[in-house]
Amino acid sequence: MARPFPPLSALRPFEAAARLESFSRAAEELHLTHGAVSHQVRALEEHLGAELFSRHGKRVALTAAGRLFADRVRNALQEIARAAEAVGAGQRDNRLTVSVLPSFASRWLMPRLIRFMDAHPDIEVNVLASVALANFTTDEVDLAIRFGPGPWPPLVCEKFLDDEWFPVASPKMNRGKLPKEPKDLLKVRIMREERDDHDYWKHWFAAAGVALEQPLVGPKFNDSTYSLQAAARGEGVALARRSIVQEDLERGTLKRLFDLGIPSRESYWFVSPKELAAAPKVKAFRDWVKAELRRRA
Repeated sequence: MARPFPPLSALRPFEAAARLESFSRAAEELHLTHGAVSHQVRALEEHLGAELFSRHGKRVALTAAGRLFADRVRNALQEIARAAEAVGAGQRDNRLTVSVLPSFASRWLMPRLIRFMDAHPDIEVNVLASVALANFTTDEVDLAIRFGPGPWPPLVCEKFLDDEWFPVASPKMNRGKLPKEPKDLLKVRIMREERDDHDYWKHWFAAAGVALEQPLVGPKFNDSTYSLQAAARGEGVALARRSIVQEDLERGTLKRLFDLGIPSRESYWFVSPKELAAAPKVKAFRDWVKAELRRRA
């Protein structure tokens, strides 16, 4: 006949109280109330038929039986934790989590990702599209694609793509009567990005020899995806990055207005913690991205 288990829900509160020698501190660590920890320990003592703590007012101390039981419970919980970690690590071996800007994800990565998955059916790909910086610990991110000046030590960083900016608009904007000269852009709605610390519009106008005597008029977006969508609807002119607008130009939903482009001060980088940078799945993804870029070169 199987030996009856003690109330398993009481083991963690007991172990914490034994280790910290305090019900209050155990309650704080486990986000429980003092009364809940005390109740769980009392239920455990009733099941075992032995006192695990001697109580002196608000102070508690392990009895001899409590010390013996605490050692064995701690070892058992640690073994369970190691088993869970081993299973989780095995599951993560074939899972690749990539953090990337929404604009790059929707306009470059996602239309091509099927080719990576076909080439690597053993790798499960998770894409986290966000303007926030990747948290390699809490989000279990293996690789981030960042657009910025880089590098970001102590992370392992590899620049893989430079970029340029130029104005685009829908061919149907203003019934097809598009600006013919750079100065004509001052008469239309200008799409801008909140993240543009370098104000690329000002640099582009300066390169075009157009003086800006007053602030540009137009909405701001927190990601290029939205400014390009607005431009494609004919709502104004956006300053686009070559890396994410190429397919729109080929489909004809957007049109490059002038040959003039200015180099970006920011580039695309692969970013990983040192312990993940050499992982086969991470290397496979980096190599695939670079191969895709060569296809379009």
